[in-house]
Amino acid sequence: MSNLFSTGVQMSPHRSLLKALGWTNSEINKPIIGIISAKSDIIPGHTQLDLIANAVKEGVIAKGGMPVIVPSIGVCDGIAMGHQGMRYSLPSREIIADSAELLAYAHSFAGLVFVGSCDKIVPGMLMAAARVNIPSIFITNGPMLAGRIGNKRLSLTSVFEAVGSYNAGLMEEKELNDIECNACPTCGSCSGMFTANSINCLTEALGMALPGNGTIPAVFSDRIRLAKETGEEIMNAVNNNIRPRDIMTYKAIKNALALDMALGCSTNSVLHLLAIANELELNFETEINLDIMNEVSKKTPNLCKLAPAGNHFIEDLNLAGGISAVLNELLKGGFIDASAKTITSKTLKEVIENSTIKDNTVIRSLDNPYSKSGGIAILKGNLAPEGCVVKKSAVDERMLVHSGKARTFNSEEDCIKAIFDGKIEKGDVLVIRYEGPKGGPGMREMLSPTSAIIGAGLGADVALITDGRFSGATRGAAIGHVAPEAAVGGTIAIVEDGDIIDIDMIKGILSLRISNEIIELRKKNLIPIIKNVNGYLKRYSNMVTTASQGAILKK
Repeated sequence: MSNLFSTGVQMSPHRSLLKALGWTNSEINKPIIGIISAKSDIIPGHTQLDLIANAVKEGVIAKGGMPVIVPSIGVCDGIAMGHQGMRYSLPSREIIADSAELLAYAHSFAGLVFVGSCDKIVPGMLMAAARVNIPSIFITNGPMLAGRIGNKRLSLTSVFEAVGSYNAGLMEEKELNDIECNACPTCGSCSGMFTANSINCLTEALGMALPGNGTIPAVFSDRIRLAKETGEEIMNAVNNNIRPRDIMTYKAIKNALALDMALGCSTNSVLHLLAIANELELNFETEINLDIMNEVSKKTPNLCKLAPAGNHFIEDLNLAGGISAVLNELLKGGFIDASAKTITSKTLKEVIENSTIKDNTVIRSLDNPYSKSGGIAILKGNLAPEGCVVKKSAVDERMLVHSGKARTFNSEEDCIKAIFDGKIEKGDVLVIRYEGPKGGPGMREMLSPTSAIIGAGLGADVALITDGRFSGATRGAAIGHVAPEAAVGGTIAIVEDGDIIDIDMIKGILSLRISNEIIELRKKNLIPIIKNVNGYLKRYSNMVTTASQGAILKK
């Protein structure tokens, strides 16, 4: 297969520039494969991506391609957490998708290998793959290993919650420091079923990555071998013209949703699957929306409780059989459509059929699930007419149904201060607003306040709702993505201190216990808070849609 630059007098200048790179005529004649790498020295999940990208190059060369590594930006959500940096995390997803599109089309790549790992990077890359629709495959850096102090295993969540315990007077500074130094012992995406690992696992169900992509730890040699195999596989996809829209069909999205519910993934996966579906031009009325997601959740059993929902980590899931074992178990109950195609030219059934569960304590069987419904629930009601999202599998059972007095805050910082100052009482429902996609702007993750609640020992007594969102590392009664958001006049904007909020995660209800007449009167007198921002955030705020549509940009 020749590429655009191979022949013709008109391409002589282009070949001259390629020869300036040291390319030979033989190399110029090969399919050029763009390896879009998010290598970064600031993101722990990306520090070894140069090793992954170079291993991909070896695989591409072995199968007759000409690989080139090109860059992608990325934001580390953990480092950006709790300050203005988090306003830029979700918006970076759109820039990642746009820049990948620019690189792919500008250089006429024959195929793409997306090399990323963390929270918004892989979703942005998946959006780009769907958009450009040239042969593409994914390989991530893999998860970090769990930390450990004695017999206690740790993750990034442990540190955030330890801060809450320290501020509540329940932990000494030395213990906090020990946790800080031991929670993240290796490179890789954070060790639990947080956002990065959630999406990385879903790439397997989408058919866009090889088995093991979601779970093989970053420090294992298996990860390097997988990268080489990924490089080989993209050449098969190029030679057979297998494209993302052949793979990421309605079937694949439904399979990813089912896996999401079985694993108890991050609530952020809801935003990202909606955004990917938008790039695939799926119908938001009939094929993908929050109601359809909720229907999948209601009928799909929760088979895994990984941190923060439980005491298992991604490395345990890998040893227990990985994503293929979970998918094969779901197939037994008819919860996935295994006729879906994958990047390997095989059906999903052919990919997973020999996979078995090796540890029933990590991956439960269909006849012994943690629950008969999935790990994520969609709630609706007069407080969230368009819907909101909660990681139900990570909620204390005592908080699945709860009613309490509202405590309202117009920013994350105000809420954190109230928690640290000991001003939150048992039974309260904390309301953080003006943190949505438009009003934040940027829809910040709020791991700090939720961890402060858990660290203070209030996880079974206090709920938090917001038009912002939560880290995948969050646990507790944390309800996010409330839509419409406060900045556009959503009901969350008119909640007052002392109002009673009713939460029923079993029935899927989030409601404000006041009459429709009072709601409308308050809305009539509402003057939404508009934050003064400039640059990209201002453009993003003007263009972003509601969370119920994935917080995508207007077309």
